Amino acid sequence: MALRKQFIGFIIMMVGLAGCGLVEAPEHSPVPTPVATAVPWDVSQFPAGEMVLDPVSNVVPKVDPLIAGLVESVSQQQLMGYIQMMQSFGNRNVFSVTDDPSFGIGATRQWLVDEFTRVGNGRLQVGIQEFPVYYNGLATTPYNVVATLPGHMESNDIIVVMAHYDNRAPGPTDGETYAPGANDNGSGIALLLETARLLSGFEWNQTIVFLAAAAEEQGTFGSRHFVQTAFLDGTNIIAAINYDAVGGRSGIPQYARLFAPSLRDSPSGELARYYEYIAGLYVPQFPVEVIDALDREGRWGDHREFVNAGMPGIRIIESVEDPDMVNSRTDTWDRIDYNYLQQMVQMNIAVVANLAGAPHTPQTPIIQAMDSPGDFWLRWPTDPDVAGYAISFRPLTEGSFPTFRFVRANQAGNVALTGLDPNTIYAVSVTALDENGRLGDFTPEVIIEPNLASAQAP
Repeated sequence: MALRKQFIGFIIMMVGLAGCGLVEAPEHSPVPTPVATAVPWDVSQFPAGEMVLDPVSNVVPKVDPLIAGLVESVSQQQLMGYIQMMQSFGNRNVFSVTDDPSFGIGATRQWLVDEFTRVGNGRLQVGIQEFPVYYNGLATTPYNVVATLPGHMESNDIIVVMAHYDNRAPGPTDGETYAPGANDNGSGIALLLETARLLSGFEWNQTIVFLAAAAEEQGTFGSRHFVQTAFLDGTNIIAAINYDAVGGRSGIPQYARLFAPSLRDSPSGELARYYEYIAGLYVPQFPVEVIDALDREGRWGDHREFVNAGMPGIRIIESVEDPDMVNSRTDTWDRIDYNYLQQMVQMNIAVVANLAGAPHTPQTPIIQAMDSPGDFWLRWPTDPDVAGYAISFRPLTEGSFPTFRFVRANQAGNVALTGLDPNTIYAVSVTALDENGRLGDFTPEVIIEPNLASAQAP
């Protein structure tokens, strides 16, 4: 999932519908099966350094008590209060007024700055990003709100959790008509604030950025500006997770949808697999349906700007949308299912805390085929401070993680794996784990072709 130092380019996707505009109700999908939690095995019979097909207690991904406590601390009352406040601003269109203290996009921005500062425990660095927008013959200057929780590792790696705070009435430039925007996207902002409140109480290895983006409704202008700035600054975005319309409603299926383009062979697909796996460890009763697409048909979200720049980006959204609520007066705080939203926030905290709290991403391994078909030799520099490493030999046709191979840290870095199918194309990646079972960011996948004599990561 680590960003490769190559700028692919920015694609302006100005489709006819607004990013959160009306669409037909989606066809109902079967509820996905929850991801199973790994169970530690007694592996005392294995010699030190031998590869193990099942978890070892000191290297297995497992539920960390600290992160589990944060997951349990998510407050429905806090979430409800945040969404009620977002609704109270009346209209959050970027073409609404900016000098009214209680109405419009300007009042919303100032409240977000103040609220991130309040919940940040003195650790959040809160700022704004100014950028221009020209749309339908109109011009304005919106602002992203960016709250940064610095990690204590010296690294340019960051994790971005984002939601757009602007909204709209049916007219894309109407800054006056009442538009409560509770679910779209007060729910995403509530998730950001609650996550920031809980994670800011602790120090983490990796830097976390909470991005409240503006001008999503007109074409993801705010997230595009953030990505361009990050790229020019040399920032390595290891994960960009977009939450948009995640509040749910009473009676909808209890799972989340996750959109990731090119699921089986992209950085976004790697992030999607990680999200599905970690969320399944901590919130197994609330599954994730992973969908191989950038977004819903004809729709968009802020994650697309990260994907267009070659960065790992995914979108999380509720299981079933109500097209009658989108950009309407009926999208109010009292229609949200706060138990549903609470579980969305719990998943986010679990995923982000694991990414931020785990060891640094290892170097991409050098992989060579050995003499016997299906046998491979992996080499990579090791970190003496980690507990162990997880190795993923994923058949390229599979969208989720297979069973991991684990190795103890003191025997890692020069490992032979045997008994793999020599006729299968594999995508191989490695990550480090700490003593608490936190699973880190995976290396970019290396593709191993069938019957390949040798392969080396670029």
